[in-house]
Amino acid sequence: MNWHKLSSSEVAEELKSNTEGLTSEEAQVRLVKFGNNELIDSRSKYKIWRILWNQFSDFMIIILIIAAIISGFASDLSDTIIILSIIFINALVGFIQEYRAEKALESLKSMARSRAHVFRNKQLVKIDSSELVPGDVITLISGDIIPADIRFISTYSLKVDESALTGESQNIEKNITELKESNLAIGDRTNMSFKGTFVTSGRGTAYVVETGMNTELGHIAKLIQKNEQVTPLQKRLNSFGKTLSIIILAICVFIFLSGWLRGESLMEMLLLSISLAVAAIPEALPALVTISLAMGAKKLVKQQVLVRKLHAVETLGSVNFICTDKTGTLTVNKMTVEKVFEIEDSKILPGISDNLMLMAMALSNDVSKNEKGNWIGESTELSLLNFALTKNQNKHDLEKVFPRIAEIPFDTNRKCMSTLHQTDEGILVISKGAVEMLLKTSLLSNNSEIDNLEKQVNDLSEAGHRVLGFAYKLLKELPQEITPEYVESSLTMLGFAAMIDPPREDVKEAISQCKEAGITPVMITGDHKLTATAIAKDLGIINYKDDLVISGAELAELDDEQFDELVEKVKVYARVDPEQKLKIVNALQSKGNFVAMTGDGVNDAPALKNADIGIAMGINGTEVSKEAAHMILLDDNFSSIVKAIQHGRQIFDNILKFIKYIMTGNSGEIWCIVLAPFLGLPIPLLPIHILWINLVTDGLPGLALASEAAEPNIMKHQPRKPSDSIFAGNMGWHILWVGLLIGLVTLSIQAWAIKYGNGNELTMAFSVLCFSQLGHVLAIRSNKRSLFKIGLFSNKGMLFAISLTILLQMMIIYMPALNKIFKTQALSLKELALTLAASSIIFLAVELDKYIRYEKNSRIQS
Repeated sequence: MNWHKLSSSEVAEELKSNTEGLTSEEAQVRLVKFGNNELIDSRSKYKIWRILWNQFSDFMIIILIIAAIISGFASDLSDTIIILSIIFINALVGFIQEYRAEKALESLKSMARSRAHVFRNKQLVKIDSSELVPGDVITLISGDIIPADIRFISTYSLKVDESALTGESQNIEKNITELKESNLAIGDRTNMSFKGTFVTSGRGTAYVVETGMNTELGHIAKLIQKNEQVTPLQKRLNSFGKTLSIIILAICVFIFLSGWLRGESLMEMLLLSISLAVAAIPEALPALVTISLAMGAKKLVKQQVLVRKLHAVETLGSVNFICTDKTGTLTVNKMTVEKVFEIEDSKILPGISDNLMLMAMALSNDVSKNEKGNWIGESTELSLLNFALTKNQNKHDLEKVFPRIAEIPFDTNRKCMSTLHQTDEGILVISKGAVEMLLKTSLLSNNSEIDNLEKQVNDLSEAGHRVLGFAYKLLKELPQEITPEYVESSLTMLGFAAMIDPPREDVKEAISQCKEAGITPVMITGDHKLTATAIAKDLGIINYKDDLVISGAELAELDDEQFDELVEKVKVYARVDPEQKLKIVNALQSKGNFVAMTGDGVNDAPALKNADIGIAMGINGTEVSKEAAHMILLDDNFSSIVKAIQHGRQIFDNILKFIKYIMTGNSGEIWCIVLAPFLGLPIPLLPIHILWINLVTDGLPGLALASEAAEPNIMKHQPRKPSDSIFAGNMGWHILWVGLLIGLVTLSIQAWAIKYGNGNELTMAFSVLCFSQLGHVLAIRSNKRSLFKIGLFSNKGMLFAISLTILLQMMIIYMPALNKIFKTQALSLKELALTLAASSIIFLAVELDKYIRYEKNSRIQS
């Protein structure tokens, strides 16, 4: 229903109500029909079970569960217990993280909860806002929260702060005039207000027209209740798990059938196939990815970024679009006077002031002090007062000398307001408003002076400033009838003040760094097109002629196909509503982009929730936006996003190194098991050896990779393509050839031990496999640079992990109690030396590969 198009009488007729309000009986009937004026979470009944199920529905986890069950039936239960323990620990961490995150709707409910003054049975009573129904008549005064969507019946200098809902930084003057346009943005419906916003000044009465989930806030609540986006890492890990499972299944079937056809025992081949599956599945991967993300999240807190959803940490590494709100995100959300133009001949008034312009800025406003002594009021008037205070014009002191004795409130037709003050020289009238309106009533007759004023005002307006003019007149006495026609005629123009919500410090540099990193910043705001364009040009969001700016009304006229053609070219969206913000994010995602959305208002919550990564402001952000977001900027500084992106890329790179490490090791285990029968060798590994390698040898050094420093120039690289798999960028080839080399070295040592050793072939093969992986993890600490260039001691956590792993492996080799558990034997000094020497081959081979691929080429190019 377009309530803003109807007159007050038409609204009353539609609602079957009147200015005296409803009876208690009628209100009760409507309460049953429309329900309580509350926000409802359709998912809350199943929320806990849904979160719990999500922890076990991941494809990789399902494969691990199946492997654990089969392993339990076919061999030792210890394998099953270890695997299931890892699964449940991982699920617990994920459950706690997600459960804490599911609070967006609760914050909306908290924000919307209030008391309301309503006419019932022709009496003004105070009730809980949840009991309001369409047709109720409520009264509002300064400081009141708007309890429902309302249509005003009367207003008296009433202004509403709608910034949290619309993104509009200026408080909105409300009126009762019906508006004829159908597709007005929320911020342009000046005869209405909406649930969750609040009155900053004035008073009024209004009809309640929508309640509960039918309000604009309710529409946002519905949008927030949509399912979470799957992160890039989750997508890649799911794809990785499926691909790996198919490969494992194919290899296991091949090994089983080939052995059976050779006449091997069915049970032996079944055990061999299960061992192969256990070797191939990276049991520690889910838990260690979770731990790596948690460690990354802890580091980001030091950069003033609080991570609420762990998988969001790595998402920053893939983001190639950042859709950012303007108000409170790129700007400080505080109007500031940037320029004051004074007409020199007018600013001195003998006997009253030698700078009447500054005096007018201090006196002509409704700003007041609260109980704490702080100035409060509408943002524009606060900016004028603060400027006057910096020039030693104190409102409190001036009002003692020049008390206000009357006023004419602002209205949209006159576009100005006037205050009348008692002075020793007479009654001083100060008028404040649109410059063009004041010029029409001023005494200025010099056309060139008027033209100059108008040009300056137009230039400032086009640059995104809000310009207010000031004029005065001196009356001998207070007129009996105070009318605009008399009081605001024959004014003397004083000048004007230009205000703007200024950009945050360092934002321009942060946007430049985003572009250098291959990330496109897009401004999405509830502000007017002119203001948004000016700010975007100043910050460098708009640089080229092809960069488009469109308004919400223009966006509404585009069909999906037309919008899809434009969406990647649009750099600024102005005057958009919450659903359109969500539409923008979804359109960019449909083109294969990974999208980050920043914001601080309720109106940003749906887009924050549905973006690949939502980033809320921690200081000025609403609780709703914080709970809907994946991460929060604790300092509200857009430039912190750049630091977060760098850390996100670093974390994602380290996760890929971790996957490369464990999958290469698992590849080596597979090659050992697959090739051994064809080379006439026994299987060199027992199931407990495989689990030890996968959990300890993989786990400890793998976890230390999370602390690895970022690669040089990481912020000059383009974002990783969304379509790239985990195996992209030479990783798949690396896993195959290094794994094959590990397998061949291990089998060679086994063959030597069988021929020349003392029955220690199993221990030597097991140890070579372990130590080879330790050499491998040292070599892959950097994708391009040599270990000797980055420094052995640059990651002390890695040194500790490798030292501890070596110590544990030595205990398995030389402690009799552990020999029985792991079926190992003590090695002689010669056997140990040969084992260590053979293991170093892997480190040297990977270092040589990096030198040929990167170091040598970089030297030739330089």
